[in-house]
Amino acid sequence: MGNWKEKIVTPEAALKKIDPGMHIFVGSAAAEPTTLVRTLMASDAGNLQDLELFQLISFGEAISLKTLQTQKFRLKTFYSGWVAKDSIEAGRVDLIPSRFSRLTRLIESERIPFDVAFVQITPPNDEGYASLGVSVDIAHLAISQASLVIGEINPDMPLTAGNSFVPINSFDYLVEADAYPMNFERRPPETIFDAIAKNVASVIDDGSCIAFSIDPLFESLGRYLQQKKDLSIHTPVFTDALMDLVKSGAVTNSRKEHFPNKSLTSYAMGSRELFKWIHQNPLIEFQGLDKVFNPIRIGRNPSFVSILPCRKIDLTGDVALHTSRGNITTDPAMVVDFFNGSEISEGGYSVFALPSRNLKDEPNIRISIESFPNQLNSRESVDLVVTEYGVANLNGRTIRERAQALIEIAHPDDRAELVEQAKEENILYKDQIFLAESAHLYPSDVETRQRFKDVTIRFRPIKPSDEEEMRRLFYRFSDEAVYYRYFTHKKSMPHSRMQAYVNIDYRDTMSVVAVVDEPSKGRIIGEARYVKYPDKPYGDVAFIVDEEYQGYGIATYMYKMLLRLAKERGLQGFTADVLPANKAMMRVFEKGDAEVKATLEDGIYHLTIPFR
Repeated sequence: MGNWKEKIVTPEAALKKIDPGMHIFVGSAAAEPTTLVRTLMASDAGNLQDLELFQLISFGEAISLKTLQTQKFRLKTFYSGWVAKDSIEAGRVDLIPSRFSRLTRLIESERIPFDVAFVQITPPNDEGYASLGVSVDIAHLAISQASLVIGEINPDMPLTAGNSFVPINSFDYLVEADAYPMNFERRPPETIFDAIAKNVASVIDDGSCIAFSIDPLFESLGRYLQQKKDLSIHTPVFTDALMDLVKSGAVTNSRKEHFPNKSLTSYAMGSRELFKWIHQNPLIEFQGLDKVFNPIRIGRNPSFVSILPCRKIDLTGDVALHTSRGNITTDPAMVVDFFNGSEISEGGYSVFALPSRNLKDEPNIRISIESFPNQLNSRESVDLVVTEYGVANLNGRTIRERAQALIEIAHPDDRAELVEQAKEENILYKDQIFLAESAHLYPSDVETRQRFKDVTIRFRPIKPSDEEEMRRLFYRFSDEAVYYRYFTHKKSMPHSRMQAYVNIDYRDTMSVVAVVDEPSKGRIIGEARYVKYPDKPYGDVAFIVDEEYQGYGIATYMYKMLLRLAKERGLQGFTADVLPANKAMMRVFEKGDAEVKATLEDGIYHLTIPFR
């Protein structure tokens, strides 16, 4: 490799080798060669005219709207977020719309030519190889294509594992960095995002493969995922939150198909602590965009969950992404590949997360988002939507059902207006029931999960959007099961009857449904409820379980849940009516921790169950 130090020159000397009109690739993200870029922006040299700068992710302050106003430089970027957004809107920066998974082919075709490459690297090792550090993306292609390659050596740049090494003799000139690589202090947790993250974590199963970004949601989400098992990481950006998650032991990468046993990424963005931790860390695999953003490769990972922060969503499921500088993976160019990967993945699904209201206290769930930019326009593939008020499952649901589910996770003070708007647009039935008082009363603290034999069941209070699932449950019952539950041979359960059943006042009624814990499906297989008597502190109780799941202990679990919830809410006992032939239900009552007093009258056991 010769004496590589002989290639070290001042930034000014290196820039003298540039000719007017050249196309310059600039390293991206936290590996932006800031010493070279600042010198370029500040220079008045006559040769630095009419230059085109290409950067995949532009958020370095050195390339700002102010410096671009000189018209000596033109920045072209593939990402519209961060600082570049303002410059794009001002006409100083050109956006090249392209999916990140296609960029490798685009560069290889020389449709976008590179004459010069600026990249930040580590000092070379004894074998003569430097590392690209925290940004691999398409740097190898840029280096191989450019006729002039300038490396900015930074001794503080982490040496990263994977396809990050490049021979030092690939560089024509080297300059010494005058600052630590671009890093970001961790944000303190925000209450609203902490609540959203808790709900997102509730729909991520053990063994899932996930991707992170540096949106504030993920700082909280990482903590809630630390109790999971056998998670895998395939992410565009590796962050401090992911570092903590890997350290917790929740990540094993043992179920991945693509780069198994490794956390795969193209970028690292975060604190100095993160950079020190990934230095020579064999668990973190840095690869180019062709490996990380390819939807087919993403989809090879089973149970891949794309977690995508968004700005707005309408009642049909159309999504508007963020446009602010606080987010990285928000541009459709970066989102679509991971979104599609979750569609391809066996057991994969997408989760869109947002606060119910923005910082101006305006609703984020709306009747329409037609006027908002940066739309994803893939409502047919949106699976789950999460706010601080819960999870809306849109998978396989009609527009009406989607609207109901989304209204339930909107801000409680916005729900009544959304219902009226949806009725006017014929999205909801004109006779749709809406109990405004219940919007503030939903007992989310009741939600829990439990394993029964080979299936995990999620228990939660019933919601108005459960109407169709409850109707399906009804029609799966045998005539005998229907008679045991309703004491009559009901043959149908029309909308008018079922919507009255699922719209409850949680102050005097508690209904808990059992949901097969498949996040993208959410099939109801059981329900238990009590209704408080208006004139005494007792409640009438009943429950039913899908015949396919009887014998698992689910009914007993629900009954014990109701016992606990009723006591917490001041009830002093239950009553129930049971047919003598319904021996299974009698056994459930006997397994509870309350005494059962039974009297037989007119062929029906009337049970009184006083609480101790």
